[in-house]
Amino acid sequence: MSVGAQTLRLLVVDDEAPARRRLRELLADVSQRVGLEIVAEAANGREALSLASEHAPDVVLLDIRMPEIEGIEVARHLQKLERPPAIIFTTAYDAYAIKAFEVHAVDYLLKPIRAARLEDALVRARASAPLKDETLHTLQTEARAHLCSQERGRIHLIPVGDIVYLKAELKYVTVRTAEREFLLEESLTRLEQEFSGRFVRVHRNCLVARAAIRGFERSHEEGEGHWLVLLSGIDEKLPVSRRQQHIVREFRS
Repeated sequence: MSVGAQTLRLLVVDDEAPARRRLRELLADVSQRVGLEIVAEAANGREALSLASEHAPDVVLLDIRMPEIEGIEVARHLQKLERPPAIIFTTAYDAYAIKAFEVHAVDYLLKPIRAARLEDALVRARASAPLKDETLHTLQTEARAHLCSQERGRIHLIPVGDIVYLKAELKYVTVRTAEREFLLEESLTRLEQEFSGRFVRVHRNCLVARAAIRGFERSHEEGEGHWLVLLSGIDEKLPVSRRQQHIVREFRS
């Protein structure tokens, strides 16, 4: 290790115990030259996000294929941390997917991982900038299973299936579930594109989960009639803009 080089704090994430053991062995082989410390290991994406919030690793070695929350989605959530770690994906992806990683300058280790390649990736990680969400969005082939909100330095996962509506307010998007509200720093338009089959726009600043719409009622406040969306799980009623009146016909037909 070069004089003055800071020890890299690593989080190892893989749902298979033999793969984590293999990574530990490889990291032990290169530790004298690179200077590193494994601060935690995670067997799934949810555990990885919790441990990353707790330990603030410099680098996350992140498996892509995992149940419940796959690796690229985990990486997107990690970018919400105050100090996002560098990400090195570990993958057995085919050549087409690997080409996409190379085009976007996203570092990866192809399984079975070789010690020399791991060492090179860790050396680069010292100087790498955090991945951009736009890049990770491009690499992700399916819509996320969760959105995430940062609260008091920790990542709070919000299952997309629990969301009643998404409403843009200033630079934030309010996420409403039956239990509570969360704030996201995301684009409502981008969310609409990602989850087009799940949410419907009822107003220029509001998307409602199709599954949460239980009906509509006519309102005549201030002498002007307009429609309100009735929602499952909450008492709040949302206005339907004139431009989106076709939604009422679609659901009532």
